[in-house]
Amino acid sequence: MSQVNLLPPEVLEAQRWRRLSGLIAIGGLAVIGLILVFYLMQVVTLGGVRDDIDAQRATNAQLQSQVAELQRFEDLQIRAQAKQELLGAAFAGETSLSGLLMDLSRVIPSDAALDSLTVSLTPPSDEDEPAEPGAPVFVGTISTTGAAEGIDSLSTWLTRLEQVEGWVNPWMSSISRREAGDDVFTFTSGVDLTSDVLTSRGRQVG
Repeated sequence: MSQVNLLPPEVLEAQRWRRLSGLIAIGGLAVIGLILVFYLMQVVTLGGVRDDIDAQRATNAQLQSQVAELQRFEDLQIRAQAKQELLGAAFAGETSLSGLLMDLSRVIPSDAALDSLTVSLTPPSDEDEPAEPGAPVFVGTISTTGAAEGIDSLSTWLTRLEQVEGWVNPWMSSISRREAGDDVFTFTSGVDLTSDVLTSRGRQVG
C-alpha cells in the first residue's frame, strides 16, 4: 500500500532543514564535549607535570643543602691541611739541641775542653735526595774549638765524634801547641750532621 505525502513542498523543505539543524547541533555538542574532555585531560596532565616539577625542585633544594653541608667540611679539611703544611714547614729540619749537647758531653775526652761551639743547620727539602740509595742526607755541621792534653786526646775526640748516630766525617782543621814545650794543644774541629739527628717531625719535609 503506497503512501502519498500531501504536505506542501515548503513544509517538507522546512522539516528537512529542522532535521539537518538538529544533526548539526548534536554534532556541535559532541565536538564541544570532546574538546571539554581533551581540556580536562590536559589540565590533569599539566597538574601532574607541575607536581613533578615541585617534587624535583624540592629534591634539588635538598641536594643543594647537602652539597653546601659537604662543602663546609671540605673547606674545613682544606684549612686543616694548610695549617698542617704550615706546621710542617715550621718544624722542617728541627733538631734537639739538648740532645746534641748531651752527645757532646758524652764523647768529649776527660782531658779536653771546648771553648766554642757552633751548630749550623740547613732544613732538608724534597730536592735533597741522596745520589745513591742509602746515602746520607746532610743537614748541617757542628764546629768546635777547644784544647786537649796530648795528641792521644785529640785522636780520641775525632774517633768518638763519629760514634754518635747522625754524626759523620769528623775533621780537625787546625792543631797547635798552646805554648812551646807544652803538651796542651788547641784545635779546631767539626763533624757533618745527617738527617738522623732530626726529630721525627723535623724529618717530615713539606
